[in-house]
Amino acid sequence: MEISQTKENNVAVVALNGRLDANTAPQLEAALNALVEAGETKVLVDCSHLQYISSAGLRVLLAAAKGFKKIDGTISLCALSPTVKQVFEIS
Repeated sequence: MEISQTKENNVAVVALNGRLDANTAPQLEAALNALVEAGETKVLVDCSHLQYISSAGLRVLLAAAKGFKKIDGTISLCALSPTVKQVFEIS
């Protein structure tokens, strides 16, 4: 999986490309933890090129949401494909 980061209008944008599973979840966890530590309070995860997400990926996103909440921040997801969206709806 590829992770790219940009900043637009005071929002940290994290774009995901590929598969978010047990093998790649630690990469995303490190990237999101770094944003929490940097004090970023507005984060958008762009899932337009995310092909798959496993329970390990869901765990990372849930942990990140809790981390951002502790610093009065927010994390949002956008552009979920139907298959990725279905995983969120089921959970």
